[in-house]
Amino acid sequence: MTDDAAPPDSGFTALVRSRRMVRRFTERPVPTDLVEGIVRLGLRAPSAGFSQGWDFVVVDDAAARQRFWAATSEADAQPDSWLRGVGAAPVLILCCSDKQRYLRRYAEPDKPWQDGGDEHWPTPYWDVDTGMAAMIMLLAATDVGLGSLFFGVPGERIPAVLDAFDIPADRRIVGVIALGWPAESAPSGSTRVRKRREVSEVLHHNRFEAPNAH
Repeated sequence: MTDDAAPPDSGFTALVRSRRMVRRFTERPVPTDLVEGIVRLGLRAPSAGFSQGWDFVVVDDAAARQRFWAATSEADAQPDSWLRGVGAAPVLILCCSDKQRYLRRYAEPDKPWQDGGDEHWPTPYWDVDTGMAAMIMLLAATDVGLGSLFFGVPGERIPAVLDAFDIPADRRIVGVIALGWPAESAPSGSTRVRKRREVSEVLHHNRFEAPNAH
């Protein structure tokens, strides 16, 4: 199966196909109601047990954004091209997962694990669900003409970010969304040198098969 066999084009199909990671932004402000609308759509993401174990810290003040970049960068280091481009984004959304909310939810009478233990969770659905909410936000941003980028915080920098924004220590930063008006239209370097994998390489029917097994 190839992309030629994809579902017929629709508004949603076009939206998904047009979404990409933007790494250069203008400094043009993004209206607060637009940002809140994007986050509100993200809250429509599914979550195990409807636990909704997520928090989103919107950073749209210049001084607050500077706190974020200071917390995630080496002191006195000159910004590289990535930071110069992404650092211009007028909005950052810190996507935080809340493990304890899931453990409490699944210790309730209608759920199976009243001991509240995390050994029942081989997959950390608090992170998975927060990531799904972030994906909706990326699509919502594209839908209104904004650019967006999902990126991670280096592990050794996470305590500083938590402290800079008074985020409780039991939250985990799954990733950050940079949001703003795009200053570029070219695809990223990775997508220029790496081809999208074909459906035939990754889609397996009824059992896992090596590509081109038949």
